[in-house]
Formats: sequence, structure tokens, C-alpha cells
Amino acid sequence: MAESTESAQRAQYLSFSLGGAEYGVGILKVKEILQYETITRVPSTPRSVRGVINLRGAVVPVIDLGVKFGLAETEVTRLTCILIVEALLEGQPTVVGVMADAVREVIELGFDDVEPPPSFGTQVRVDFLLGMGKVGKRFVLLLDLDRVISADEKEFAEAVRDGLPEAEAPAAEGAGEAAAAPEPAAEAPPAP
Repeated sequence: MAESTESAQRAQYLSFSLGGAEYGVGILKVKEILQYETITRVPSTPRSVRGVINLRGAVVPVIDLGVKFGLAETEVTRLTCILIVEALLEGQPTVVGVMADAVREVIELGFDDVEPPPSFGTQVRVDFLLGMGKVGKRFVLLLDLDRVISADEKEFAEAVRDGLPEAEAPAAEGAGEAAAAPEPAAEAPPAP
């Protein structure tokens, strides 16, 4: 009986690296992990929204957490991946992509393995953190994805979910200008 109580108090997190730090998200939030693929940029989006991808016919916005956390834009390498996660946006589950330098491992943490987030000294706003997970001698910053996704990103994700009416408008208005001076619309995946 004690064993089932102990396992009930443990939670699993997917850990990933970004900008030299290790982060974790609740494994139940992660729907799948994709190798980096071409991301289509969309005009008039928040800087932290890298663009959108086509996931089996669905348009999924991709957020660059490096930019979100005030770091450099995530550099695309052969290890770069996109975590497809589900975040709650105004109470509704919404699928978004999150860029990561590399996926590390699934970790299991008990209640005693999680420390409160520090009040200063991290690259991430404290309200974005659930806590600091102790894994051996290292710490993993545990993210609260529902808080990480900001109002601007939520608005864009809702627009994507509802068919991109606002995001398409700027492209339609500037169609003549775009023909004269085209901008790259997509990022190519890294060379093998």
C-alpha cells in the first residue's frame, strides 16, 4: 500500500535543453516530439512566435522559448526539435509547438524532489516556474506552460485555431508590396 501512495505522489517530466539550461514540462502536456522542420513565418505575430507548422493538416503555432525568456533566438541545429504540447488558453486546451535545443530524458520526481523557484537569478520569470526539480546533483527548471504562453501568443494561437483571419489580413493588404520585395516565408531545416 505504501508503494502505491509513493508512486501517486511522483510526477513525470520531459526534460530539454535551451540556451544552456535544462527545463522540464509535465509529460502529460507533451503530445509528441518532432525533429525540426520548416517553420512558416506569419506577419504581425509576437516576436516569440517563430511561425506555424503543418501537423497532419492542422496549423500549429511554434513558440521560441529562447526569445520568450529574453535569450537569443533558438539556433537551429541537427538536435533542434519542436515539442508539441497542450496548453490551457482561457480554459480551452490548445496545441502549440515549443522549440528546444535538444530533448534530454523523461525524469520522475517526487514531492520532496521539487524545490520552490528562486526569487532571483534565473533566466525565466519566477511566475513561469512550478519549481526546481532535483535530479541527482543537477536542477531542472519546471515550467508552467499555461503561464508561459502570454496573452499575445494566446491571441495568435486562438486565431490559428479559428482559421487565421487576423494573421492573414496583413499578408493580403501588402500583397502588391510583397510581390515587389519578397521576404523569406519559411526557415529551412538544418543541413544534415
